[in-house]
Amino acid sequence: MRHYPTDLLLAVEHVERSLASGQLAQLEERLRQASVADPLRRFDSGQLFEGLDRLLGGVCQYPWQPLTDTNDVLESRPVGTVVLDDRQAEATLRGLLLAWALGNRVTVRSARPELWHEVMEVLREAGVPLPAGKVTGPGTDAPVDPLEVPALPADADLAVDCQAAWAHRLVNRRHLPGVSLAHVRSQDTDRRAGRLAARIRYLAARARRTPYYRELPDVTEDADITRLPVLEKSALEAHSLPASRDLSSGDPATGEVLRSGATSGEPRYIVYSRSDWENMVREAVPMLYALGVEPGDRIVNTLFGGGMYGGLTTTFSELSRMPVESYSTAQFVTVEDLLMLTERFDANVLLGMPALILPLLRDAKKRRPGLRIEKVIYGGTPMTETDKTWLRQELGARVVSSILAANDGAQLGYQCGFLGKTVHHVNDDYNLIEVVDETGRPVADGTAGELLITGLQKFEGPLIRYRIGDMGRTFEHHCACGVSGRVLEYLGRSDGLVRFKGETVLYGEVFDALAAFRVSQLQIEVSTEGSREILTVRTEAPCPPDAGAVRELLVKEFPVMGGYQDFDSALDAYELRIECLAEGGLPRNSVSGKVKNVIDRRLDVVL
Repeated sequence: MRHYPTDLLLAVEHVERSLASGQLAQLEERLRQASVADPLRRFDSGQLFEGLDRLLGGVCQYPWQPLTDTNDVLESRPVGTVVLDDRQAEATLRGLLLAWALGNRVTVRSARPELWHEVMEVLREAGVPLPAGKVTGPGTDAPVDPLEVPALPADADLAVDCQAAWAHRLVNRRHLPGVSLAHVRSQDTDRRAGRLAARIRYLAARARRTPYYRELPDVTEDADITRLPVLEKSALEAHSLPASRDLSSGDPATGEVLRSGATSGEPRYIVYSRSDWENMVREAVPMLYALGVEPGDRIVNTLFGGGMYGGLTTTFSELSRMPVESYSTAQFVTVEDLLMLTERFDANVLLGMPALILPLLRDAKKRRPGLRIEKVIYGGTPMTETDKTWLRQELGARVVSSILAANDGAQLGYQCGFLGKTVHHVNDDYNLIEVVDETGRPVADGTAGELLITGLQKFEGPLIRYRIGDMGRTFEHHCACGVSGRVLEYLGRSDGLVRFKGETVLYGEVFDALAAFRVSQLQIEVSTEGSREILTVRTEAPCPPDAGAVRELLVKEFPVMGGYQDFDSALDAYELRIECLAEGGLPRNSVSGKVKNVIDRRLDVVL
């Protein structure tokens, strides 16, 4: 059975709280009598987390550390059994905690066995899985040489102590060349019962530090997540900054704050602590490699930035760790910029949103017919198959890959070179994705439903079973890239429902139906004029199609858009309008760069 450092951290937090509240006065007195001058300081879970995070290159990625210069990983394993000779109680205590954190069995050889039995017992009272531990008499035969743990002054920093030479003797490191983080995780037999369960336990405990989640029930297994309440967008807005601090832990402020694109309603502000941000970057770098980025690539980053929006900010942090050259133009990129960067800097990768980069690339192609872009990585909105074909045929793109991400929770999924359309690999170690019905109950595998995300490595402003407003379905897939496990087929916004003549039309179905016209962007608006209801369909395409042809196709595919209705046909109550625009003709959100998919003027609600 593999043990996880987060469980030991939960046990230390339990003892820390009990000492601070006076519930362990007897143990505290015994430790002081054994010359542990400040027991509470030795059970400082915050310092222990920082130290383990540095030692392991990421507590939340344990037992693997992704390497930023390659797509390889380092694997951490316990050394097995650790023997501690109890000459100084303070050193023995530190040795026990760190040895257990790294999954080792511990034998304490001591003349004061009652003390160490009690320490082990109070740690186990936290109810989390911990390694084996026993106490024997001094000089008892042991299978290995005892570990020498140096004494520390009472005010010494535990986080720094975790970097000492003795701490490195508690873990074995193995380099796995050619093995990516996604590959090694997909082959791990301890995936759900062990690894994900430990992550969920730790998240729930950290979330309870916030007023909003203070009464969150205990979780033990990964399946227990369905017992936790769904976080609706309205609740997130009401209980997070700037409206409230109910989702704040009260820890000292660190890290980065992002704002949502606010395509509807007021913007939200998303807090990432320093460790949250580090976790996001650690998880994103292997994903970028999986998307097709390689060492030595030259990347034009056109994702939107400014105004605290996250697209440019997050990718800047990620690309700066990688052996690539990046040109962060943001949304202000021009055709001249792109032509200069591809010609003079040999830029070979373009990163951006389809709504921005497709018009840019088509204009650039007209100006320089020989333009080539080796890789196009996009996110924010889906890209049509006809646009992907154009990129491959006209620009020679051998990689056209999609990232699924959200400001609220960062990356949700990615496409390798073997996945197409809107199917993405998911990283449940970072954002655990559930597919549920409207009541929040999980649906059967392969069934479409609403998406909930649980950020397993974001602890400030935690997101637990957050309904992000997207639809999809998940199913098991053994991919040709070598990664096996769940994939997500993204089905669009859950609010992309168009109610017209008392019937429902799905935005995504309309978008798919228009593929024959090479439509890149689609906007559907429902409004009223007097007593009449108006359905307006607006398209963007490199060569705007004939409006009459679009109308004919839509009426054929969706009879409700034509003359069909369930009531008196003599009533002139409805009208279908078609507007065919050139690329760039639809207004973009000034923060996110997105086009509003569905606008319902009848309710004055923008979806």
